[in-house]
Amino acid sequence: MTKLWQKGYRLHELVESYEAAQNSGLDQRLIRHDVWGSLAHVAMLTKIGALTEKEHGVLKDALCDILTMEAMQQFTITQADEDVHTRVENYLAEATGPIGKKIHLARSRNDQVLVDLRLYGKEQLHEVARKLCRLCEALLEFAGKHEYMPMPGYTHMQRAMLSSVGMWAASFAEALLDDEQLLSTAYFLNDRSPLGSAAGYGVPVAIDREYCAQLLGFRSAQHNVVYAQNSRGKIEAVIVQALAQILLDVSKMAQDILLFTTVEYGFFVVPQELSTGSSIMPQKRNLGVMELVRARTQTMLALQQQILGIVSGLPTGYNMDYQETKRPFMEALDLAQESLEVCALVVSNLDVNKERLLAACTYELFAADRAYELTKSAGLPFRDAYRIVAAEVTAQLERKQAFPVESEEQLVKRLAARSHVGGAGNLGLAGLEGNLQEIAKAWNAKKEQFESAIQALVGQANAV
Repeated sequence: MTKLWQKGYRLHELVESYEAAQNSGLDQRLIRHDVWGSLAHVAMLTKIGALTEKEHGVLKDALCDILTMEAMQQFTITQADEDVHTRVENYLAEATGPIGKKIHLARSRNDQVLVDLRLYGKEQLHEVARKLCRLCEALLEFAGKHEYMPMPGYTHMQRAMLSSVGMWAASFAEALLDDEQLLSTAYFLNDRSPLGSAAGYGVPVAIDREYCAQLLGFRSAQHNVVYAQNSRGKIEAVIVQALAQILLDVSKMAQDILLFTTVEYGFFVVPQELSTGSSIMPQKRNLGVMELVRARTQTMLALQQQILGIVSGLPTGYNMDYQETKRPFMEALDLAQESLEVCALVVSNLDVNKERLLAACTYELFAADRAYELTKSAGLPFRDAYRIVAAEVTAQLERKQAFPVESEEQLVKRLAARSHVGGAGNLGLAGLEGNLQEIAKAWNAKKEQFESAIQALVGQANAV
């Protein structure tokens, strides 16, 4: 296979394998993105007069043929191709002759891979956002269903104060809505076209970079061509850092679900079909998916660090080190989507054990409530009231006296008394649901705008 950089000598097979084996496999995912970039590039070359309308038509037809073959899994990239850019250009040369050799005017494989990854990132982030919104929706549904279901709140792994199932679920929904803002910021930074930066120093041709950006559905071209090249890995790292925040939150949620579904707690129940078994213990039902969410959060953090480590301290300009950021970037996007999807499945099927929850809301949870009551009824400073209640509780515990048991109605009344913003009696679920709807609407608009631009670029027959 002819290399785009070929200069009349044969590359040592071990060097070729070491440099291209992994990269060529990953580039199978980038075929349509590379074709989209090429379609925009040839349209721009036609606009500035570097290609004729006839040449443009020939190249567009051949590029769309690649899209058709790719959809049928008939366009593949081998190690000998090195990368998707070489494979596409060689195909065009074979299919269109000398016209195909004109496509590389005013661009480099460096800005090609940059634009491919930006397009891939946009496409994948649409899916990440959709699945994040679905998990938020499941959490808010669960919170609404069990808004006033009493539940112990814990600090230091010990029962602390009265909480509710609704508060627990809504806390994670709100965390994910914060994470969405990070995701949206990462999308904003990614949403610029590096095409036309070439090898990082531009070209001595009057190209129209903004036109390419517009055709590809980007908000703008990335301005400084040196920075465009230097941002390889940086933008990917920003995206993965946003994904890491999402995984950190769902990891905490997964840990809680694992804890609260144990026999010892028994607060939550999951259906059998979400659990795996043991090869030796017939009774076991293991919620392995939540354990893997917990573990794969560490994988996400490692992928983030891998990208940051690779790009740290590199000199200005393209370095082949950048190639090594592609795999962790793609893997992180896959991992985030899979984790969000499985978490939404579990939360959607989660149920509560009312009896165990009520039984766990023992009277010592209300020690702080008792101190607050004394500050009001006896006019005591809180610290004095605190010490009085502490002495009462300690004496009762030492005498091993049973604490009073409160009914569900009494517990719900206590929850309702926590009426301040964000308290158990004022979760603001309607507001959170409204925020979620607005967020989902904004992401749908981003996706529609992008898909509309690509559809216009490739034509109706090859719509995304």
